[in-house]
Formats: sequence, structure tokens, C-alpha cells
Amino acid sequence: MPASPDRVQGISLFIVPKFLLRADNTIGERNAVSCGNIEKKMGIHGNATCVMNYDGATGYLVGERDKGLRAMFIMMNAARLGVGVQGMAQSEVAYQNAAQYARDRLQGRALTGPKNAAGPAEPIIVHPDVRRMLMNARAFNEGARALMLWGALQVDLAQVAASPEERQRADDVIGLLTPVIKAYFTDKGYENATNAQQCLGGHGYVQEWGMEQFVRDARITMIYEGANGIQALDLVGRKLPANGGRALRTWTAEIVAALAATSGEPRLQALAEALSRALADLQAATQWLVRNAMGRPDNAGAGAMAYLHLLGLVALGYQWVLMAQAACRALDEDPAETDFYTNKLITARYFCSHLLPETALHRARVEAGCEDMMALDAAAF
Repeated sequence: MPASPDRVQGISLFIVPKFLLRADNTIGERNAVSCGNIEKKMGIHGNATCVMNYDGATGYLVGERDKGLRAMFIMMNAARLGVGVQGMAQSEVAYQNAAQYARDRLQGRALTGPKNAAGPAEPIIVHPDVRRMLMNARAFNEGARALMLWGALQVDLAQVAASPEERQRADDVIGLLTPVIKAYFTDKGYENATNAQQCLGGHGYVQEWGMEQFVRDARITMIYEGANGIQALDLVGRKLPANGGRALRTWTAEIVAALAATSGEPRLQALAEALSRALADLQAATQWLVRNAMGRPDNAGAGAMAYLHLLGLVALGYQWVLMAQAACRALDEDPAETDFYTNKLITARYFCSHLLPETALHRARVEAGCEDMMALDAAAF
């Protein structure tokens, strides 16, 4: 708009109807808005993405002038949680198809000797590397589903909790975790979809099996509703320092309380120790950013994605400890319900032994700073 700032502070929202209304509110002439081109995309072919032409069109201001971006963020924050669900769902459907294939596909013999002696080969699910890809996806899927439902509860509590303090706490925590849910879930969703494709071997690259479509469709979730790198910058630049770090302190205090509640339960000892180490990595990385990012913002930018993944792992680890506690209680109350809860505990142990230790790697990346990342002259790329 004329006289508006030539930056994001000058964005306004408009509605541009297909048809204009007459004075009596009946449909009038066609507005000068048209589709200029249908984009040819890598995936999500089930919905169209197009270029819109507005030359000469009539639009109507929505909300206040120059306040469009603020209004958009109301929608965007909800949409980011929705995109996180998409990443989780892509991981889940890819996992289910890969697990079915791995149970049926015969190839090779087990390293420990024949398991299918009557057949010409073993189902590939006996091979540890196939198990690695399937377990990585399963452990993520179940943890992410729990975190998403827990996050949805915080959205509700931020509106309807009994006290102002409870509402503030829920709003703080879901605000902190929204960029994590969006970016971490979609990064891992795409990774797990490609690993599921790998489980199918050459069949995964063939269209008729459907797995390549999951990979193509999952890729967009890392880009739209705010690219994942921007989510990481939002986390370390805005969400983390907001209100003096109140949200992170509140959330980590809840994790510490959950860890304390595992005391005396031997089935949970290894999980609690793993999460305690991961939480220590998160706290150390946070303190490093506090000391080194204020005076040199590139340190925050260089470590932002590693920090987001570190926080995402701790968030899933927290949910896995809560689920493992519930599984232990259920087994104690009804030992006949063994399969579901026993499998839950096995998957929890896998997450904590094989995936949660990655927090040490992400902490090291945060603490490496920006020196080596920013050292090359731009012309050298």
C-alpha cells in the first residue's frame, strides 16, 4: 500500500473475490483476478499450486493496515502444528508399508543361521539393518504421536485451564515447542520415508509400489508454513529468550519431576538415565548459546538447527518416559495384557539406547560455533 514500510512491517492482508458484488449484494461482474500458471511440483499432486495474477483486480483490506503479518501468524502457528502432524503421518504410513513388505520379502539368510529353513531365504525383517530403519521409524512415530497429543492438550489448556497461571504455563510451553514440532517432525518424517523406501530396495523406486510418492509428498512439509531453518531461528532467537527463558525453565522442570517419579522402578532406570544425560546436553547447549550468541548472532544461526533437533529428541524422550511409566502400571494391573505394553517398553528402550544419544552430537555442533561455517569467502562456493 502507498506510504507503507517496504518491509514485513508494511504487509497488509486483502481478500480478492472472484466476482464483485453490486450495491444490492448480488453477484456482479467478474473481478480481474486470474490463474497465470499451474505449477509442476515434485509431489502433492492431489492439490493445485498456481500463480495468481491480480493486475487491475479489486481487493478489500482485512484487519488493520500494515498489520497483515501479525494476523497471519495466528493462522501460521496453528498451521505449523498441522504440518507437524503431516510429517508424523508420512513417517507412519511409510513405516507401515515397509514393515509389511519386510515381513513378506524373502532375501538372504539371517546372520545367526536360518530362521525360515523350509524356504529359499529369510524374510528381510530378520536382518539387523532393516530392523534399524524400521525401529528408528517406529520409535519416532510413537513418541511423536504422544508429543503431538500432549501439545494439543496444551493448546486447549492455554484457553480453558482453571487458573491464569495454568493458562500461562500451557501457552509458554506450546509456544516453545511449536517450531520443534513443525521442523523436527517433518525432518524426521522425510528421513523415515526415505528409509522406508530403502527397505523396499529397487521396488521402493518404482511408482507402482507407492513408496516413492510418500517420499515426494513428504518433502514439501520441510518447506512450507515456514522453512525448517526459519523454525530453528525462531526457536533460538525468539522462543528461547522470551520472558527470560521462562518457557524452557517451566518445561524442563516438568521433565525433572517426571524423572524423579521413576525412582524405585528398575524397568525404567535405563530410560531415566538416558533422558537425564540428554537433558544435561540440552541445558549445556542452552547455556552456551546464552554466553556466545548475544554478542555474535552467527553463533545462534550456525547452531540453531542442531539445537532444535536436540530439543526435539529430549521432547520425545520425555514422552517415552511417560509412556513407559504408563506401560509398567498397566502390566502390573493386568499381566495378561503383555504384548502391547511389553512392545511399548521395548520400543522405549530402543529410542533411549539408539536415538536419544544423538543429543551429544547436536550439543557438539551447537558448541562448535560459527567460525568454520562462516570462514569460506562467498566466492569460494
